[in-house]
Amino acid sequence: MPARMTASMSNAAHATPGRWNLDPATTLLRLLADNAAMVGDQVAIREKDHGIWQQLTWRQFHDEVLACAAALQDLGLRPGEPLVVMGDNRPHLYIGMVAAGAIGALATPVFPDATPDELLPIVTATAARMVLAEDQEQVDKALELQRRGARLEHILYDNPRGLGRYPAAPERPALSSWQDLVARGRQALQTDPDRARRLIAAGSPDDPAALIHSSGTTGRPKGVLLTQRQLLAGVRNARQAGGFDFGEDILAYLPMAWIGDFAITVGAGIALRFTINIPEGQETVLRDLREIAPTFYLAAPRSWDNLLTTVQVRMADSTPLKRRLYDFFMALALAAERRKLAGEAPTPLQRGLRPLGEWLVAGPIKDQLGLSRLRHAFTGGEAIGEDSFLFYRALGVRLRQLYGQTETAAFNAMHAPDEVRLHTVGRPMPGVTIRISDDGEILIQSGSVFEHYHGNEQATAESKVDGWLRTGDAGYLEADGQVVVLGRLSDVVHTATGERYIPNYIENRLKFSPWVKDVAVLGKDREWLAAIVCIDREAVGHWAELNGIAHISYADLSQKPAVIGLVREAVQHVNATLPEPLRLRRFVSLHKEFDADDGEITRTRKLRRTVVESRYAPIIDALYDGSNAVTMRAQIIYETGAAGTTERELAVTDV
Repeated sequence: MPARMTASMSNAAHATPGRWNLDPATTLLRLLADNAAMVGDQVAIREKDHGIWQQLTWRQFHDEVLACAAALQDLGLRPGEPLVVMGDNRPHLYIGMVAAGAIGALATPVFPDATPDELLPIVTATAARMVLAEDQEQVDKALELQRRGARLEHILYDNPRGLGRYPAAPERPALSSWQDLVARGRQALQTDPDRARRLIAAGSPDDPAALIHSSGTTGRPKGVLLTQRQLLAGVRNARQAGGFDFGEDILAYLPMAWIGDFAITVGAGIALRFTINIPEGQETVLRDLREIAPTFYLAAPRSWDNLLTTVQVRMADSTPLKRRLYDFFMALALAAERRKLAGEAPTPLQRGLRPLGEWLVAGPIKDQLGLSRLRHAFTGGEAIGEDSFLFYRALGVRLRQLYGQTETAAFNAMHAPDEVRLHTVGRPMPGVTIRISDDGEILIQSGSVFEHYHGNEQATAESKVDGWLRTGDAGYLEADGQVVVLGRLSDVVHTATGERYIPNYIENRLKFSPWVKDVAVLGKDREWLAAIVCIDREAVGHWAELNGIAHISYADLSQKPAVIGLVREAVQHVNATLPEPLRLRRFVSLHKEFDADDGEITRTRKLRRTVVESRYAPIIDALYDGSNAVTMRAQIIYETGAAGTTERELAVTDV
């Protein structure tokens, strides 16, 4: 299904505001009931299954939520209890989360690649008795959690493949398929015809919407309880700020355990009647993105960078004429965007040739990427590189920065479409008030601020002071009200000479380079700064292939002199923007990527600094004692897929 066909698939033409606009004290289930009554035959959810898009209407969505809610009640899920949701984005998992909230339970999504070691503290701390799992892999993880002491009683699964031969056993949780669960709920609703009405009427805006866990960069993740009122307040704030509107087409591919996905796919998706498109798998996201051509798209800077790399690789392999056209028109458009950022108007030549450039270059590229219908394009989570940001703006994608966090239902501030600055995250949204504390912390007041941390009264009390949420972010307000986020306040450190800096600020700028995937900047209580750098395997590997540099593994590639030269150039480029005392003097190109499974980064790719500094202490010692190399024991994954372990000598490089 090519992208040009998707315009007829959109619900945008039929999207008319409903009761939500007039009555903010509502619930997701009531909004869903409104949608079923007003636009019941329109498509609510699409899922790609074996190459074919399967559709679910608003009426079917509503009916399945009611059936699931009734079945969960009958299975014994009580208000305030968690339903742990394990797996990738799937319609039935979203339905299960909405159903849990409809009966006052806690929809608790977790990252699909989280290990049992990571999940056990969450499951035990919430006293979870019930799990909704995507497939056999997630069921096996749930059974492992039960073997480790979790008191699970029911495991519900969506995909039955491989589970038919799992025998029942008295010592382990009962296994039930989604089909059996919904059939049970439908039978209960038929037996008691008034039950559906009671379910809808009983809900309160102060009932839980979800229990979303923070990333846990500085310790164990905290469970953030958001009510339906708070979730929808965040949606209202973002809509009034121009972030999205009724009837958007979206691609639901972000992890369900991330507040960004829950707030957009579930909160805004139901409240504003989005068409929710779910890819077949994470490996098909880019292909499915092109087929859907969404009108709203949020991605992390790394995802935008990867799309840009795709364009650059394809252009490098295209014909000489196409390369010349691309180089000419993109250079012209980039120059125009730079003038706009400087507060100047594009030149007459730049304005005059823009339509031709759109027809010959920008339009076809956007169509190939699936960005041809994009009205709202956002990046968030961390700073995006200037080159990437300008590329998309030059392409005609009005990319903007979004600033939010779990504790505020994802939405704090955003750029206006024509008021974009690289170093800011835009203005506070309507309904959000921001001020800066005496120690430089960003404080927030909003109806979207969370209820409390689950089972952690002390952390809740520390996070809320005199009616203000302490975000933990360092930043400042510009004279015109735009917000600048510098990094985590806890990350503010000093060198031995007293220089104050935020490592994350420098790390993000190093990651603007296409060659750098992750980095840890060092220097606390030391005379000068150094870095551990992880190269981007795909970008550097492609560059090595084009330049005839053979390698057998990531570890081998990372130590090639030419690759170390690429990293040195990236470091030198960032150094040129930093004051002399904060410039990096030495670095190591690490033999492996930072890995969430090793605890070095979170599932949202945020650095766990204490883990990195402890694990790579020999490397850090070598950086600061003048050594030219350090030997580390490394696991090698060869290009063939085979694995092995060896000792690897890493070069310590002067900048």
